[in-house]
Amino acid sequence: KGVKKFRLPTEAEWEYACRAGTTTPFSFDGGEDVLSAYGNYAGSTKNSTKQVGSMKPNAFGLYDMHGNVWEWCGDWYGKKYYAKSPPVNPTGPKRGKYSVLRGGGWYNSPKYCRSANRSYDRSSEASTTGGFRIVMDF
Repeated sequence: KGVKKFRLPTEAEWEYACRAGTTTPFSFDGGEDVLSAYGNYAGSTKNSTKQVGSMKPNAFGLYDMHGNVWEWCGDWYGKKYYAKSPPVNPTGPKRGKYSVLRGGGWYNSPKYCRSANRSYDRSSEASTTGGFRIVMDF
């Protein structure tokens, strides 16, 4: 009955949710050959976002993890952060200039929609190609 807090996922949480227990490039078998069933990417649609939930969900029941819009994470971006990060639940650098984006967008090729792909931008930048999902802390 406490106060529920909402936040952006860490980059590690986002990737865990996207992978849904897999270690493959995408959260499903078949790779790029079946990506159009799970993700909205360049060449798969009419060059625009799709309504949330219009593609198949991953094994965790999460929709739109591959493509559609880039999703903001709560971490600062560090190009080489993962080479020296803690192996369990890394939370990104303490500060930075750019915030992490994950998932790829409707205008990207499949390689940008892979579970492990990372990007970044200034979180103060407005964009029609970005979005977010939230995490609820208990």
